[in-house]
Parts: sequence; C-alpha cells; structure tokens
Amino acid sequence: MKRYALRINGQPVAPQGGDWFPSQNPYTGSAWAEIPRGDARDVDAAVRPPHPPPPTRPPTPRTTLPLDKKGYFAYTRHEPVGVVAAITPWNSPLLLLTWKIAPALAAGCTVVVKPSEFTSASTLELAELFDEAGFPPGVFNVVTGFGAEVGTPLVEHPLVAKVSFTGSDATGRLINQQAAALLKHTSMELGGKSPNIVFEDADLDQAVFGAISGIFAASGQTCIAGSRLLVQKSIHDTFVERLVAVARTAKMGDPMDPDTQVGPVTTPPQYEKVLAYIDIARAEGATAVLGGARGTAPGCGQGWFVEPTIFTDVDNTMRIAQEEVFGPVLCVIPFTDEADALRIANDVRFGLASAVWTQDIGRAIRMSERLQSGTVWVNTYRAVSFMAPFGGYKDSGLGRENGIDAVREYLQTKCVWINSGAVAANPFVLR
Repeated sequence: MKRYALRINGQPVAPQGGDWFPSQNPYTGSAWAEIPRGDARDVDAAVRPPHPPPPTRPPTPRTTLPLDKKGYFAYTRHEPVGVVAAITPWNSPLLLLTWKIAPALAAGCTVVVKPSEFTSASTLELAELFDEAGFPPGVFNVVTGFGAEVGTPLVEHPLVAKVSFTGSDATGRLINQQAAALLKHTSMELGGKSPNIVFEDADLDQAVFGAISGIFAASGQTCIAGSRLLVQKSIHDTFVERLVAVARTAKMGDPMDPDTQVGPVTTPPQYEKVLAYIDIARAEGATAVLGGARGTAPGCGQGWFVEPTIFTDVDNTMRIAQEEVFGPVLCVIPFTDEADALRIANDVRFGLASAVWTQDIGRAIRMSERLQSGTVWVNTYRAVSFMAPFGGYKDSGLGRENGIDAVREYLQTKCVWINSGAVAANPFVLR
C-alpha cells in the first residue's frame, strides 16, 4: 500500500502529527493508499515558505487613464493578490484543481491546496510533477487532511489572501463566512440543479444523447449535471420511451475499464445519500421508469454502484427536483410552452448551468437571455473550455473560473497618480 507525503516548499514532508488515513477504491471498497493527516502546523509551514516574489509585470497591462484633471498622469497595475488557498472536491479532482491553479499561477500568486480527503492522491502526484517541471519551491504546496484540521486553519491563516473553493453550497457558505470575517477575497463554485430543456422541434435523437450525457456521465457526480429534464408535453411520452431505451444499455463496471459507461459513486456517505433520495422521490409520488436501486450487475463487484435511474411524474416542488442529489438520478418534468419552461427552470435556488434543445434560433436566443444560470448550452451539454468563463448565479456560487475572467479573480488593481509638476501644492484643497 502506497504511503503519500505532504508537498511543502518543493519537498515531500511527513505530517507533523505523524498520522495517515486510508484512501478507498470505490470499485472494490478497499483501501489502496495512505494519505497524510495534516493539521494547522502543516498549514502554517505551507503558507510561510520563502515564496518567490511576484514576477515583474510588463507595461502592457497598464491602462493609461484619460483623466478629467489637468496636470496629472495616472495608470493602473494589476498585481497578484498573494497566497491562495485552493480547496477542491472529490469529484473531478484534477480537472477542477487545474481550473484554480492555472489562473492563480498565471496571475503571479502562490498556491496551497487542500484536496478532498477522499481523493487526495492525484493532487499529491501532480505536486511531484511541478517539482520535476522546475517550478520554484513554495509556488505549489499540498496539505492533505480533514476540514477542521486543515481547511479551517488554511482559510483563517493571516497570510492567505484569497480562498477558492469548489464543493457543496453548505460548506461554501461556511467557508465564505470564515473568509469574510477576515476580509479575504473569495470565489465559490458550488452546487447545481440544472434544467435540460427539450422542445418539440428539437432533434430528438441528439437531445436523448444530450440528456443521458448530462446526467449519467461521471455517474451524475458533477455540479453541472442536467438532473432536471424538462420535456414539452407534446413529445413527453415518446421522448421518455426513447430515453429509457438508450439509458438501459449503459454498462456499469470498473472505472479503469475503457468500456465502462457508468462507474460507482465515489464515497460511502454519498452512496447512501443517493439511495436515500431515491426513497424520498418514491415517497413523494415519483415513478421510477428505470433503475431506482443499488447496482448489482455482474460488473459492479463490491463497489458502491447505483443503477442509472429515471423518475417521471415529478413536480418541480418535490425535493428530488429542488435538491442536489449528485448521483445518476434524473427527474423528468413536463412543460407546455416557453414561459412555462422558464418558470420551472428558474424556480430553484441554484443557477449553475442549463441547456435548450430546439431548431428555432429565435427561441434559443430568447431562452438563453432569460435562463438564470452562468452557462447556457444550445443543442449540446457539458461543453467546457479553459478559454470560456464558468460559474454560477444565485446559490451556485461567486466569481468565475476559466478564461480571462479567472485570471482577474487572482489580481487586484492599483492606481498610480503622478503630479507632472503643473499642479501647485495646497494642503487645504483636495485634488
């Protein structure tokens, strides 16, 4: 069994408390590695190394300002905020980490990462590659462990200037409160309950594939999961029939097997949570037209599998339609027209992503203008790029990741004023 070390100041370091905890494989349910259990002492060591000074910025980012005052010259500088605390989730741990560290490092900041205790190994492996690539010591540090022992000391450390968090909205609220008390910069990428809206004029075959990709890819364990499928009433029954027929062919199995299409739920607590929501949906009156149970197919082994599940007879007021399940569970909700679709789609406290399936370009534009979400896809789902901004409305978070917007999240603006000598000094006049 592999035993990992913390990565601090470019070196592998044992946790000062001398403790490790197991990392479990969700396919076998058994431990495969030991992760260091850091604490506040390790956080302090990671935040305080002799970080390299921010790089000198060339003059091109300075926007000379057209002032309304004669005798003065002014320009702005965009400078790194300083040390960044990056707190990452257990789903897509490497991808979502890169969304934070790439713009932070590009802005000239240094980073201390606290990965999820469930998926820390990949971050520690990446830290070794930073050293091999020749990054200066102290630019990228990793302290693993649990929230109270590592996360809180990291957020509250006086030398941390910015906190970037991805995870649940409940934890995000707590971290934002802790950071706000110390007037730290924050960005929060939180939960979602994204509407995937199919109109009667859509290419139904493509929409079926988009609906399945939107919820069953990564076993529904993505913040952008299209967990609410809104289908126009005129095509509802036909569309659901096609949807179930395709979803039924999904192959569950070992996530290391390239042929696997639906893998296990990542953690035991999340596994039980997803199964509990299936029971809640049935109790509320929803009908499971596919799945709705623990995965017991031959390829599931001893893993934490949930069958791909589709519910109909769902009303948008039900918990299954309002709360983030974060598993392979889809609820189908009928609508009548554009106004009804918008009412249902926006009637939720989240606003991360949404999609519209239609061949009417006017309808696509109208819907994209009125949907309350940070991303709107038209005739596609789950398209993302490091060049395009990503983030949420409402309870789905604060700030943006990816694109130039992400770099700005790690910069602060300084304005420099220069008296050219044409303005006489006067202590009683505010210039």
